[in-house]
Amino acid sequence: MTTYLLIAQCVVAAAMIAVVTMQVRGGGLGGIFGQPESVYRTRRGVEKSLFQFTIGLTIIFVILCVWIVAIE
Repeated sequence: MTTYLLIAQCVVAAAMIAVVTMQVRGGGLGGIFGQPESVYRTRRGVEKSLFQFTIGLTIIFVILCVWIVAIE
């Protein structure tokens, strides 16, 4: 059982890395110095879906971590 949970955790972690990588925008260090591109805006379309999917994957990842620790 633990082996399957560890494999699931690795798959979820790889998916989370892929989704977070797709979300990265070309902001660079401009946000630190207050460039105009750093203005707040709402997420729409695919960007919103990726953000929600990232939250879901993170919740699943944490649940798997707690479950694996509880089993062992």
